Amino acid sequence: MTSSPVPGTHSDEPHDNTIHGRLNWLRAGVLGANDGIVSVAALVVGVAGATTATPVILAAGIAGLVGGAISMALGEYVSVSSQKDSQEALIAKERLELETEPEAELVELAGIYQSKGLSPDTAHQVAVELTKHDALGAHLEAELGLREDAVASPLAAAGASALAFTLGAILPLLTILLFPEETRVLWTFGAVLIALAITGYGSARIGDNPATRPTVRIVLGGALALAATFLIGSLLGTTGVV
Repeated sequence: MTSSPVPGTHSDEPHDNTIHGRLNWLRAGVLGANDGIVSVAALVVGVAGATTATPVILAAGIAGLVGGAISMALGEYVSVSSQKDSQEALIAKERLELETEPEAELVELAGIYQSKGLSPDTAHQVAVELTKHDALGAHLEAELGLREDAVASPLAAAGASALAFTLGAILPLLTILLFPEETRVLWTFGAVLIALAITGYGSARIGDNPATRPTVRIVLGGALALAATFLIGSLLGTTGVV
């Protein structure tokens, strides 16, 4: 069922309580893709500096992609699982308090709204009406900034992180494999730096921040990573270590 619009709101402004969560997911996806771009690009460029053997570069790239995606997914799963456990514990605690101490909880809720500038009578009335409508939801939002239906999903977070990393990693891997041996490193540098500029700009705009400085930082950082790994790979190749 579609919810009714909030009276007095503008049609072009988001008033959905989940907007912050969606922005965080989008920002995490951009950053995950950026990690995939940089890490796999640095790996394949480093290997290409040491050897021109395409099968070796392919094997290294695929290993970096798979290992990186799994690592990102596991890290996100563990992190979000801890967050979910904490959120569920707080929700359970608040539910128990409402069941055992409803009057004290009503006073607490009224106090919260009074501290935000409402008069004591108005704060009490607001607390009473919100409690009648959804007591648990009112306390979770006012006290903890939580929503019961917005508890993080570890599996969804892990899958999204792995997917974002993989999509980012595919770019440098395909670039270095599809272009001629003589120019593939240069093409990879170019493709990666353009992609980093796009992700840097996108991440800044998602957060409604100025885009120039973060975009420049991420491009310079990526260029440094690629240059460093290529130099190391070249030194290892010319000295006969590999």
